[in-house]
Amino acid sequence: MSHEPSTETVADGVARIVWAPTLAGADWTTTLDTVRREVAAALEAHGRVETHVPADDEAAQRVATWSGMRREGVMRGVDGDHVVYARLSSDIAVDEPGGFRALLNSFLPRKRAISQMLVRDADGRVLVCQLTYKQDWDLPGGVVEVGESPQLAVSREVEEELGLTIPAGPLVLTDWLPPWGGWDDALCLVFDGGVHAASITDRIVKQAREIRSAEFLTGEQVHERCADFTTRRIEAALANLASPDGGPAYTESGR
Repeated sequence: MSHEPSTETVADGVARIVWAPTLAGADWTTTLDTVRREVAAALEAHGRVETHVPADDEAAQRVATWSGMRREGVMRGVDGDHVVYARLSSDIAVDEPGGFRALLNSFLPRKRAISQMLVRDADGRVLVCQLTYKQDWDLPGGVVEVGESPQLAVSREVEEELGLTIPAGPLVLTDWLPPWGGWDDALCLVFDGGVHAASITDRIVKQAREIRSAEFLTGEQVHERCADFTTRRIEAALANLASPDGGPAYTESGR
């Protein structure tokens, strides 16, 4: 492969840039300037310019990013994974605040958020759901959508899955969930759902594809039916509510 990057039209209006792993003999500034010029030239005749960078080549990923191309995702392949970067002719210039923020937003870490609701009855039991997609029980709630308030998300999930309209109260607990079983790590935010009559379960309308049943459980029943990390999370959230000074506001896997 030559010193200079090369551009190929791979589809109507789409160009793909490739370059040698090190642009032999070139320093960082020279490499970056060279690729930037290639991107600008490609955009004169194409609406999109992209590059596929090996997932283990951090130097090439930095070049792609600071040449103005946004990270779009990882393309898996039999010859190794590649990170896809691209720039559109309509993208805001990188030297403008909005363009720079969009560039940063494309590659900075993102963490999954899960919102759950802690609903109790007058006897101190906790409303817990039996789910269709796993054996153990869990608090009502679900994944926060992109751009959605976690506090509004949990009320939406409770209404969608149980047919109950319960406004979410204050945040009770932030529980970090480490990577596990194919999942990336996540933050679980537990909001106070208040104390309700036990008969509220009579009004539940289950979302059949996700909820088998929902019941108020005692602490002993939570231990029997929930995963250990879920049990710890529930206990930590209850402790926080019960303590005059507040219990653990932050836990990791319930600890």
